[in-house]
Amino acid sequence: MKLLAFIGVIAIVVAVAAGVYFFGGFYSVAATQEDPAVVKWALTNVRTASINRHAADAPPIPLDNPANIQAGARAYQTRGCWNCHGAPGVEWAKFSEGLQPDPPDLKDVVKDRRPNQLFWVVKNGINMTGMPSFGKVEVPDQEIWTIVAFLKKLPNVSEADYKTCTAT
Repeated sequence: MKLLAFIGVIAIVVAVAAGVYFFGGFYSVAATQEDPAVVKWALTNVRTASINRHAADAPPIPLDNPANIQAGARAYQTRGCWNCHGAPGVEWAKFSEGLQPDPPDLKDVVKDRRPNQLFWVVKNGINMTGMPSFGKVEVPDQEIWTIVAFLKKLPNVSEADYKTCTAT
């Protein structure tokens, strides 16, 4: 019984300390500072769990269809995705260096993500990361799925292929 009381007291002390730290203004929200490891860990795990829970849509188009991949490359280009994530042969825009956390290099990330997860992120965005909701600005689901088709091929897209796909 004493052990449970001790654990309870410790939990209360930790909760009060966390409250003072976050609500007392000691935690800096400046994009120029890295998040403390525990905050980064918590945000990453909350984000991952949320995406896994909510990403349920199945692709309504064949993601390996060359026409869908090309349409996705064009949408990626015209919607400005390259500004934050780069593209084959295209550098990230300078302003993306000021985002915290840094936008991920998608050719590294997409290998480990299912299409429904990518769709959910593009459609809904992610709070506190700078990733906007393309659904909120009324990008049609069909177009988002073409972006997903392109993203799944992105690790193998050459600079020349990207230029060909996005040429108008």
